[in-house]
Amino acid sequence: MSRRKLFQPDRKLLAAILAVSALAFLAGCTVHEGRTDSGEKKVDISTPFGNLKVNTDVDAKDTGLPVYPGAQRLSGTEKDKDAANVNLSVAGIGLKVVAIRFRSDDPPDKVLAFYRPKMKDFGGKFLECRQEGFVTYNHGDDSKELTCDTGSHNGTNMELKAGTPDRQHIVAVKPIGSGSEFALVYVMKHGKEGM
Repeated sequence: MSRRKLFQPDRKLLAAILAVSALAFLAGCTVHEGRTDSGEKKVDISTPFGNLKVNTDVDAKDTGLPVYPGAQRLSGTEKDKDAANVNLSVAGIGLKVVAIRFRSDDPPDKVLAFYRPKMKDFGGKFLECRQEGFVTYNHGDDSKELTCDTGSHNGTNMELKAGTPDRQHIVAVKPIGSGSEFALVYVMKHGKEGM
């Protein structure tokens, strides 16, 4: 069972992106880069072998979760965005990841209490995981159930997970001073291994 941390490079994903890019030069492709109405960057790469779409104009509704009352969205920088909607489709297999980060003046316990009943509504397995890392998800796992990261469970970060390995909703919360930083994440795999 392997784990991946969001907001950190994934070697298999990077290799797939490089492979699609290399094939694009050999087979002809289209690349569209632009800005959304709100000024956020949007990139679409289409090749005969696959597609990659990246959009940093993310609405929390795309995760299927509401925003904690009073939370402020983190904005990041041009090079380090705190929100992304990424769709990768290669050879009939697809991966969609929507992630967005927020900050609240409330402590983690209050944020977690808000999201627990909402996560249980998604069905599948519901987990509460204590983590050292910030946002992990089941990836490449043959099991049909979500699991917590097999690493250390002594961390100060908490994750609520709901669903299946092919369709996961995650709320990751970490303490920041007397408040919290949290991420709302939706991961969907489809195609040969997914739905």
